[in-house]
Amino acid sequence: MDEKNNIEEPKLNDEHNTTRSKAVIKEALEWIYCIVIAVVLAILIKYFVGTPTVVKQFSMYPTLEQYDRLILSRINRTIKKLPERGDIITFEAPTESRDVDLENPVAKYENEPKGWWNNFTYHVLEINKTSYIKRVIGLPGEHVEIKNNKVYINGDELEENYLDESVKTAQSGPYYDFVVPENCIFAMGDNRPDSHDCRNFGCIPLEKIESKVVLRFFPFNKFGTVK
Repeated sequence: MDEKNNIEEPKLNDEHNTTRSKAVIKEALEWIYCIVIAVVLAILIKYFVGTPTVVKQFSMYPTLEQYDRLILSRINRTIKKLPERGDIITFEAPTESRDVDLENPVAKYENEPKGWWNNFTYHVLEINKTSYIKRVIGLPGEHVEIKNNKVYINGDELEENYLDESVKTAQSGPYYDFVVPENCIFAMGDNRPDSHDCRNFGCIPLEKIESKVVLRFFPFNKFGTVK
């Protein structure tokens, strides 16, 4: 009986160790699956639904200040809907160009990444991507004219209650008298004297508009929607 027990005991230990190893591998795989699913969901939500961001520019001052924390909605981009006048949006920074075409005043994008991986990291993960945050002023088909330090839409002065009365809108770039092309918007920063915007590079096509600002969550004393 002792010999039998001595022979069978190692076999039982081997079976126990094998079962335990399989359980550990199974648990590790389950964790890996969960992590992969979580990462994929986070990427999908960031690209199609919304994402937080930090203001790094001064072009929307005093409406938005540097280091304000915002929530951006990307629903409009997902359903390919143009923003409305007065919306604060983000869009991919255009290529700087000296070519001016008032008959087709659309911003140029000449440095698009090549290859699926570069496209994925640039457009989806937004690595090495620069975006601007501005306010929508002109909509498709509208005649935008900047004169007398004011903005005129189809000949009528635009009421901009979000600006301080002392703010003047100068013709700081070549695009100050034109018609906004179809599926494009004209946008400027609220800090008009120090905003590099559509006056400089032209109108932004729908496919380059990334998101709409819906909420400021920091600093806490300014928590709420942004107008």
